[in-house]
Amino acid sequence: MRTFLETDRLVLRPVTDADAPGLLALDNDPAVMRYINGGRPTSPEDIRDRTLPRLLHDHPCTGTRGFWAAREKDTGAFLGWFELRPLDDHDPAVAELGYRLNRAAWGRGYATEGARALVDKGFTDLGIQRVTANTMAVNTGSRRVMEKTGLTFLRAYTEDWPEAIEGSEHGEVEYLLTREAWERDRQGAR
Repeated sequence: MRTFLETDRLVLRPVTDADAPGLLALDNDPAVMRYINGGRPTSPEDIRDRTLPRLLHDHPCTGTRGFWAAREKDTGAFLGWFELRPLDDHDPAVAELGYRLNRAAWGRGYATEGARALVDKGFTDLGIQRVTANTMAVNTGSRRVMEKTGLTFLRAYTEDWPEAIEGSEHGEVEYLLTREAWERDRQGAR
């Protein structure tokens, strides 16, 4: 499978059906899924019928998928996935950033490294003008990655959860990075 993007330590490539076992293991780790579904198990059928179709979707406006499997460059180990997905299939202007990595990858800077590389690619090659990211307000780890990637806090909000999970009573947060702010940050780094 062709590589979409490489960083110093990561290889991102389009998700394939062959990633199902890694996705199943990822989504069955209660710590990984704590802020997604409260840590409830995911069935192989859910991976096949719900997760894979979402991750395999091509976006005509960017000519790419919106989700990429992440492998450690040195070992080839499956670490999880990254998302930079246009919110509208026909307009690349606004894209959502996301990531889900296994616990072995936590605290090693992989999430920030992959997210930064995707944001850079989105602004330079994919026509993206704004990147948004959302998480539960209590998910401090994910919020820290958003901030290290250059996104800034935009708003707090609440939404109705079909099944409330621990921490959902504190609401959600949205972060944002515009192309203009990204360009300013790049100019300042030079």
